[in-house]
Amino acid sequence: MPTTLTATPETFPMDGTFTISRGSRTEAHVVTVEARDGLCIGRGEAVPYARYGETVESVIAQIEAAGPMATPRDAQAMPAGAARNAVDCALWDLEAKRRGEPVWRLLGLPEPQPVVSAYTLSLETPDVMRAKAAEHAYRPLLKIKLGGEGDLDRLRAVREGAPEASLIIDANEGWSAETYAALAPDLLSLGVAMVEQPLPAGNDEALRGMDRPLPVCADEACHDTASLDALQGKYDMINIKLDKTGGLTEALALRDAALARGFQVMVGCMVGTSLAMAPAVLVAQGAQVVDLDGPLLLAKDRETPLIFAGSTLHPPRPALWG
Repeated sequence: MPTTLTATPETFPMDGTFTISRGSRTEAHVVTVEARDGLCIGRGEAVPYARYGETVESVIAQIEAAGPMATPRDAQAMPAGAARNAVDCALWDLEAKRRGEPVWRLLGLPEPQPVVSAYTLSLETPDVMRAKAAEHAYRPLLKIKLGGEGDLDRLRAVREGAPEASLIIDANEGWSAETYAALAPDLLSLGVAMVEQPLPAGNDEALRGMDRPLPVCADEACHDTASLDALQGKYDMINIKLDKTGGLTEALALRDAALARGFQVMVGCMVGTSLAMAPAVLVAQGAQVVDLDGPLLLAKDRETPLIFAGSTLHPPRPALWG
């Protein structure tokens, strides 16, 4: 039977307010795609991101305009982005259900193992961030949202709250090259291992060839494999997110291409449910940094969620995806 695609908007409440340098939110707005062939159903999730000009409505319209598809290969005709991500992952899930085989085996990959995920602290006052850090000090890796005046005070407060945790920071394009150069020595002394996207993606040429004592990871500047040429010499690591690559198929290709060029790899996420994180667990195998904590930031998740044991994330169960 022909495969039909259905795209549905859904909203999931967050566990409090989540703030980055570009704004705050209290809900995660996602698009859930179901791929049906009459016998089996595959599912995928997209998180439309305004930074890339996406809305829930535009993503649904793009999916509805894409036409019939039967396999993940068909989805690659769509442009990279959230819409293709949901379709690609739904079609991989459908293929797994049809064949009675997990996606990792269909792709010829090793069986996925549990991974340790970062936990994200959103941008707040130093006092609030110190308290949040203390609450999560047992976690091995904390990701700190920065990107404004007072960043060093915030980071010092986090270090006081979680003296043993490894730290990475995400400036979300909120710095200049001068800010990076001024802050890097202090950040290193505080035990920070890496900074994500300190400069705006369209204004990051200053990173090329400059001394980067604190390794720099491309996030907003890295979307798919075609991005890599422009990143060489400016970044030490890339952050792979399925909503940027346009799905699992391209994410795996990007990971392999980046490693071949000498980049380290981080696998990250937008703020979404366990359904959005599940395919990324396959990409996260062997990554230097994993940041798939989206479900931990929600007040409500999918009925069959991913299993977290502390910060250790287990591969998805078939009832969820794959």
